[in-house]
Amino acid sequence: MKTTKTSYSSRRSFLKSSALAGGGLMLSLSWFSKAKAVDKLQELNLPDQWSELTAYIKITPDNVVKILCPNPEFGQNVMTSLPMIIAEELEVDWKAVVVEMGPHDNTKLGPQFTGGSNSVRMYWKPLREAGAAARQMLREAAAQTWSVPVEEVTTKGGLLIHEKTMKVAKYGELASKAAKIPVPKDSKLKAPKDFTIVRKPTKNVEGLKVVTGKPMFGLDYRADGMLIAMIQHPPAFGMKLKSFDASQTLKMPGIKEVFSLKLYEDGFEQGGFDTRTFNELLVVVGKTTWEVMNARKKLKVQWEAAGDTKDTMGGRRGKKEVTVPGGLESTTAQLEKMAEWANKPAQQLRKDGDPETAFKNAAQVIERTYNAPFLAHNCMEPMNFFAHVTDEKAVLAGPLQAPGWVEPTLSKLLNLPADKIEIQMTRMGGGFGRRAYGQYVYEAALISKKVKAPIKLIYTREDDMTYGIYRPMYTATYRAALDANKNLIAFHVKGGGIPEHPIHANRFPAGAIENYLAEGWEIPSNITVGAFRAPRSNFNAAAEQSFLDEVAEAMGKDPIEFRLELLKRAKENPVGKNNEYDADRYAGVLTLVRDKSNWKKAGVATSGNEKYHRGVAAYFCHNSYAAHVVDMVTRDGQPYVERVFSAMDCGIVVNPESAKNMVQGAVVDGIGNAFYGALTHKNGAAEQSNFHNYRLIRHNEAPKQIEVYFVENDIDPTGLGEPPFPPVFGAVANALYKNTGKRQYNQPFKTDPEKRI
Repeated sequence: MKTTKTSYSSRRSFLKSSALAGGGLMLSLSWFSKAKAVDKLQELNLPDQWSELTAYIKITPDNVVKILCPNPEFGQNVMTSLPMIIAEELEVDWKAVVVEMGPHDNTKLGPQFTGGSNSVRMYWKPLREAGAAARQMLREAAAQTWSVPVEEVTTKGGLLIHEKTMKVAKYGELASKAAKIPVPKDSKLKAPKDFTIVRKPTKNVEGLKVVTGKPMFGLDYRADGMLIAMIQHPPAFGMKLKSFDASQTLKMPGIKEVFSLKLYEDGFEQGGFDTRTFNELLVVVGKTTWEVMNARKKLKVQWEAAGDTKDTMGGRRGKKEVTVPGGLESTTAQLEKMAEWANKPAQQLRKDGDPETAFKNAAQVIERTYNAPFLAHNCMEPMNFFAHVTDEKAVLAGPLQAPGWVEPTLSKLLNLPADKIEIQMTRMGGGFGRRAYGQYVYEAALISKKVKAPIKLIYTREDDMTYGIYRPMYTATYRAALDANKNLIAFHVKGGGIPEHPIHANRFPAGAIENYLAEGWEIPSNITVGAFRAPRSNFNAAAEQSFLDEVAEAMGKDPIEFRLELLKRAKENPVGKNNEYDADRYAGVLTLVRDKSNWKKAGVATSGNEKYHRGVAAYFCHNSYAAHVVDMVTRDGQPYVERVFSAMDCGIVVNPESAKNMVQGAVVDGIGNAFYGALTHKNGAAEQSNFHNYRLIRHNEAPKQIEVYFVENDIDPTGLGEPPFPPVFGAVANALYKNTGKRQYNQPFKTDPEKRI
């Protein structure tokens, strides 16, 4: 394992050294700070609408442009795409740009949240304006130096040019002078047609570090005197620590301490993304990971029933008390309970027209129920975090999606003001929503405080998979009413889950059907859940798109044409006023994938002589539109996805190379979860603990070909990390029906750990 020494610097010293080193220009674009001038450090006073973004631009005398990326990186390539936006408006040579990951600073850099496919969408306009403002300041510095009108100064590739006098200067030559010029309030932005960096395929700025194994991730992080900590958690949800005997553990080589401590004290008000899987922690601390892993096995622990517990939750919706039920839950009983709740009255989420009468008078009613299990995030890099907490300050480092949400809770737990807490963000080995929940950060901090030493908390894969924060368990019943002419006259969806329902009531096909009803219900649980790539949508799309195919077949319509007809109605004569989607853009991805896949002429599979079995699905979520055509074949008696065509509308694509990779990754991830993903429980204990019994897709099962196409428009960028994932499930289900003649209603579609359907 790689090692790296670290030195801890304060935010103030970081900014000061960054600004003054090299005698160049540093622009700090902040949501929260008012403009200040400190020697060569010029902080920009941004408009109110920039209240959630900060970017730093540093130009050295040798014309190197250093851009500080504020957003955590877990593979979506924001460390490339966000600086590209600044570089575009700044008009620099991309080869001269150096990108660095910034530390957390909720005063300078805002919440720095990576999730919800919001990074580029939120930062698009502010970063463009930041780059344009810096460019204008440099032009004015050149105009003053050369005594020429600023309108006559142009820029290109990091150069300032005055054609009439043939004067040329590098940005770095005039950077210090530019720093003293007042920041322009309104700088002209480029037209999309003039982009030279944005929309161009660009290699990952950290690609070489990744493939050569440089120490970048939390597990790579090292500090002098650092100890390793691990937690022994209860064997089942609904249990807690009763007592323990650590006498044998303490005799093991390298072991320093064994103790228990509470994560949250009684009545502690948790933040909106805080969680509490197991509140009382049994901790083993030692010199090395191997020593702690082995010593932990020597613990003698007694566990007992936790009973009902109460949590005090804060957040945007105010303070509330939440009761977490006790008991040991099992998947079989959970399925029975969901089936029971599905027949009870539910909360009405949306109603258009008179669906009850339409169903009563229907010539045909199609009704289908879909189920999906808990899913584990299974980030390639298990949970880990470094912490060094003293009475005066706390220094933390590791993989984290939402440092701004973690810091307030850390401040309360450690009884330290926020400005005494430093969070350094390492590259994440996967996130998918799991690292938006900071309990592992709090655990690390409290352990360090207890042992009075720097520690790194590490979860094993087994810890990670059995500790909770899963994708919820879902079910939904869909009903469609057809008249005597096989016209769709009513649509009803009623969905529920443990512990949340999956229904997005105002999405397609809402708005396209005269009589429409959406309902939801929820069953409380002590099994902790959280955001999982495209939360709720990943199930909702699977069920909805499978059902729409079945309705289309009953109506005698082509699946794509049926959807396009509904979208035409939603555009020309929409039902209701709260429809979330744009029918034109939705139809656009369906049309694009239909044309690029040559939908009605699938052709012959490359692996044999059989014809492809095709399935289609499309979905809107996180402000973007995705559609997939999946081509399935039978190989060795089993169905495999061999080819996929994908169409996306996410507005302007900043970096086509990383965008294509994200879609391809979503396709493979979706196929794997659709076929194999499942986490079950028996008497409160997770029945899967590692990859020997939690099945993931394998290399030979991935598609041989994934073609990705983007709708070309000049709409500001929207989401991309999450939107392509949900419709993959539905497309696979629809292709499986064509392949096997059997409809899929329960995930995973391949129930045997190996191959059997």
